[in-house]
Amino acid sequence: MSRADTVGAGVLVRRSWGLGLFVGEFTVTLRRWRTLALLAVLAAVPVLVGIAVKIESDGGPGGGSGGGDGGAGPAFMAQVTNNGLFLVFTGLAATLPFFLPMAVGVVAGDAIAGEASAGTLRYLLVAPAGRTRLLLAKYVTTVAFCLLATLVVAASALAVGALLFPLGDLTTISGTRITFGEGLARALLIALVVAASLLGFAALGLFVSTLTNSGIAAMATTVGLLTTVQIVDQIPQLHAVQPYLFPHYWLSFADLMREPVYWDDLQKNLGLQALYVAVFGSAAWARFTTKDITT
Repeated sequence: MSRADTVGAGVLVRRSWGLGLFVGEFTVTLRRWRTLALLAVLAAVPVLVGIAVKIESDGGPGGGSGGGDGGAGPAFMAQVTNNGLFLVFTGLAATLPFFLPMAVGVVAGDAIAGEASAGTLRYLLVAPAGRTRLLLAKYVTTVAFCLLATLVVAASALAVGALLFPLGDLTTISGTRITFGEGLARALLIALVVAASLLGFAALGLFVSTLTNSGIAAMATTVGLLTTVQIVDQIPQLHAVQPYLFPHYWLSFADLMREPVYWDDLQKNLGLQALYVAVFGSAAWARFTTKDITT
């Protein structure tokens, strides 16, 4: 075998090892009972919202047909009885402030600290993956969970919306009409934007996970940070710092249901998430690659 063939084979092995490491990490994550419980809770939220809206619409005046330029939750909620597709947007708006990031925080916080507390981190590092590749696999696994969790909410909401309410052409929150197919495409785009909105928090959770050997402590700290930042984001006197907080533009996905689409806050949201990924991803790498693994 020539030197070029040897080098090529080595690259292929490294790439296949990296893919195998990610697949293994993601499989292990999905097999944990708490992960399945979190996904079940996320799937249940749109079901409860849909049933509540259905009971209210059957027992009193209609849910309303207006859209308006109000907040994402109220504007979408007012449209659910007219078109079940709006339950997807309502479900995402209901879960994004806390339920979705809490689930991501649990997975991210447990990524490294959970392995350390279980005593398996040292054995993972014995494999030829290396610390950087293992950390990257942990983060990619968390990103994949962000996408899966968001799609679970969207799929559950779509199924319940189709079962309880009519489907068809829909009215945007700007008052214009679009086809059901375009609405479905926007729903998918919104789900992707919501998943992307969680990437900065996922990097923060991974960094916290490198700071301790206790999985429970890492998960509790990550969720505690989420709660604290959410509170700070609601205090008017702190408006100067709020645009720099990772959840500040989370509900900007509602602008995708306007005609024309408002891109300003969406771009600010994605840029802010990229900044958090860069800062806390680098911090996690710096911490993890120098961490003393003794257990």
